[in-house]
Amino acid sequence: MDRATAGSAHRGRLQVEVRTVGDSEVVTPAGELDHHTADVLSTPLDAALAQGRSRLVIDCSRLEFCDSTGLNVLLAARLKADAAGGGVHLAGLRPVVARVLEITGAEAVFTVHPSLDEALSG
Repeated sequence: MDRATAGSAHRGRLQVEVRTVGDSEVVTPAGELDHHTADVLSTPLDAALAQGRSRLVIDCSRLEFCDSTGLNVLLAARLKADAAGGGVHLAGLRPVVARVLEITGAEAVFTVHPSLDEALSG
């Protein structure tokens, strides 16, 4: 597997790491995803898509909170990735984030994997 670190960004309560693994761009947000920090995640997602990386795996195992603005970032990335022939895979959802997806019905539009390893092997 190709494991190159593409970079990281953070603003206070959210840090995002990005790396390439095979044909996937793995994006790992850590902390709280809300209207104050949404661009910290949307920027690397948009950059990956602009570089032709349309299979996005978002490792949510370190994501502690996600509000509606954060959910909109994920949904926008899914639409762009789908349009580019790829998709967004969510991995390792913590219960609080999984609940947001469940309540809003958004879980139905994402491919959800129990772990990052399973998302990368699928």
